[in-house]
Amino acid sequence: MKEVLVAAGPKCEIIDSSVPKPNADQICIKVVFSGSNPKDWKRPEWSGGKTNQGDDIAGFVHSVGDNITEFRPGDRVAAFHEMMTPHGSYAEYAIAPGHTTFHLPKKTSFEEAATIPLAGMTAAIGLYLRLGLPEPWRPALSPIPIIIYGGSSAVGSFAIKLAQLSNIHPIIAVAGNGEKHVESLISRNKGDTIVDYRKGDGAVVQGIKDALKTTGHGKVEYAFDATSEKNSYVNISKVLDPHGTITLVLPGKDYEEIPKSITKIVSTVGASHMDVDPESPQGKAGIITGSKEFAYTFFRFFTRGLQQGYFSGHPYEVVPGGLAGVEEALRNLKEGKASAVKYVFRISDTEGVGKD
Repeated sequence: MKEVLVAAGPKCEIIDSSVPKPNADQICIKVVFSGSNPKDWKRPEWSGGKTNQGDDIAGFVHSVGDNITEFRPGDRVAAFHEMMTPHGSYAEYAIAPGHTTFHLPKKTSFEEAATIPLAGMTAAIGLYLRLGLPEPWRPALSPIPIIIYGGSSAVGSFAIKLAQLSNIHPIIAVAGNGEKHVESLISRNKGDTIVDYRKGDGAVVQGIKDALKTTGHGKVEYAFDATSEKNSYVNISKVLDPHGTITLVLPGKDYEEIPKSITKIVSTVGASHMDVDPESPQGKAGIITGSKEFAYTFFRFFTRGLQQGYFSGHPYEVVPGGLAGVEEALRNLKEGKASAVKYVFRISDTEGVGKD
């Protein structure tokens, strides 16, 4: 099969590999569409080396491990590949754990599905595991102001969609070129608004203050920073309640500019694949369920939402050339050319596919 290895630059190489075999708890998926994420170019720059960085899978189940009970060959699925492990989504066949794989309704295209796994789960972990906000099945009954910075990004957009389902309002979304897209996601009649970051940091801070004043709220205690760079968290810190909570999406930074009184938590989507640490407070208390079970539950919630129509993927652009288009797409992500869009790749468009 054909597979793409991504190195710093980004530089991509298409190689021939064997079709992977799943272990007992995994699924091998014939990839129809792969999604892409900013981490796909960032991680090789941080850690060096070259590997298949794709994590968003949409396609048909090819084979399953012995412990898999809810999927069978031929099922239409999407899945979140375990990061930093072999057999990612930039390939004809990819591997995903059973608990981060979810069924696709017939009406959901593979293109749309490929936009969901990593970004959708990052949003869910940030809102519910890190900020501790009400889940969609027990929505808020009173106002909960929240700042969502980077509202037009895939993660930010999914955070807005999930906040809507949880009846979390007013949403103060910070966006720029993707403002029109964000407008389609918010509810003005519930106090939601958009602050344009292109007007400068001072205007962002004042815009958030004005939004709170307009809706009659004296403070905001929650912030989801889907950008986590270019002064985003500095701006948030100037308006967030001194004892509020902010969740950020970029690991490896200390965010020292954030006042110590504010609780800061990084939302790492890799938690979806982590067992409870025996040395953690939860582990020492004998708790054995955690973020893996959360991911299992929420991915299946995505399936129901897609079927019922109250959840959807992110706007996408199909990159020409299949896997041959990965390098250019990642370069565009690095250069900030993508706004309110996910790059996806139709694997069958790749020259030479189907020759296992």
